[in-house]
Amino acid sequence: MAAAPTRPFIKTGGAEDLPRFAAEATGLAALRATGAVRVPQVYACGIADGQARLEIEFLDLRGLDRASGALLGQQLADLHRHVGERFGFGEDNWIGGSPQANGWRDEWPRFFAERRLRPQLQWARGTGMERKLVEQGESLAERLAAFFVDYHPQPSLLHGDLWGSNASALPDGTPVIFDPAVYYGDRETDVAMSELFGGFPESFYASYRAAWPLDPGYETRKTLYNLYHVLNHYNLFGAGYLNQARRMMDRLLAELRG
Repeated sequence: MAAAPTRPFIKTGGAEDLPRFAAEATGLAALRATGAVRVPQVYACGIADGQARLEIEFLDLRGLDRASGALLGQQLADLHRHVGERFGFGEDNWIGGSPQANGWRDEWPRFFAERRLRPQLQWARGTGMERKLVEQGESLAERLAAFFVDYHPQPSLLHGDLWGSNASALPDGTPVIFDPAVYYGDRETDVAMSELFGGFPESFYASYRAAWPLDPGYETRKTLYNLYHVLNHYNLFGAGYLNQARRMMDRLLAELRG
């Protein structure tokens, strides 16, 4: 049994936030169980004094440098070698502040269309995205399998929300990842998201590719996978992400026509 924490990091919120905190705790436990990469230990999650409360290990963190970035690339490849039998996860969770459905599917294109793109497109329709653009997104989801004719990913355990603010290092250079949105999916989705907003040193990518080279067609699939996150940002934060989503859809539909 772990020693009681002397300085836990505590998240609090309304009672309605408990499912989100519990999903985060489950995700951290799943990542920690692999032993592939350092994550904060979960101490407690529940309701106290009418508030949701998540207590995790406090870690003294700093930005990734060349050495810690290279080590994280290797460790992420190790994490991705932990594979499941199907795509999805045993429970739904959250991507940032948005619900993320994880119901199991045998086929990756079907999972990504049904559990990732279509929920965001449906939400975008309700928040005012122009009908033509939503229809383009639906057309893309309908034809998603065309991107996977010669590429058949394994269901790797993913961090799921791997952007620069969710990865750091300890003072001794040990990489740490946190705030996950875990599920089993194509390993490329983690790599793709890490490129979306930046924040990772080039050593991270070189090390990952040395440990497990990316397959041909990644650059196109990267756009597909990051469209999910851009749509989510549109739904959460508004029209500032609209043109980026449009450009991504145009590029992907052009690939299908080509």
